[in-house]
Amino acid sequence: MKTAYFAGGCFWCINMTFASLSGVLKVTAGYSGGDEINPTYEDVKAQKTSHRETIKIEYDETKISYSTLLDVFILNTDPFDSEGQFIDKGRSYTLAVYYNSIDELETAKSKIDELEKESNKKVFISLERFKSFFEAEEYHQDFYLKHKEEFKKEMEESGRNNKKKE
Repeated sequence: MKTAYFAGGCFWCINMTFASLSGVLKVTAGYSGGDEINPTYEDVKAQKTSHRETIKIEYDETKISYSTLLDVFILNTDPFDSEGQFIDKGRSYTLAVYYNSIDELETAKSKIDELEKESNKKVFISLERFKSFFEAEEYHQDFYLKHKEEFKKEMEESGRNNKKKE
């Protein structure tokens, strides 16, 4: 089993995308990228920490590759937005890949370089060495399953459903 960490804006919205992939064993919502210990949702959302909303993806590398996970990440975010994702703005909603190895870093750099060449636009995905992950409060875990109507509303109002149709 391997682990990947992606900050893709609202963790409620991106969690489901990865949880449904064959080879993904578990997706956990949390916080990463900052120095504060045990951040809370309220503090991260209010931009009172240097953390981003992040998902931890545990996966079977014999069934799905890190490269494929990156492709899914890019397809389900707006990599050209420097201010956040969709209606969620601020550092805690900006994109990041927290890499665990040089191979992961090189794969992510290659994907970003390719996307910038194809689009002729600047990509705003921060590449940062993984340092820590703090699991979010229980009510954030599998939010799309526990709060189906609220999740559906969030996807509609945020503009993410339009991204999924592209």
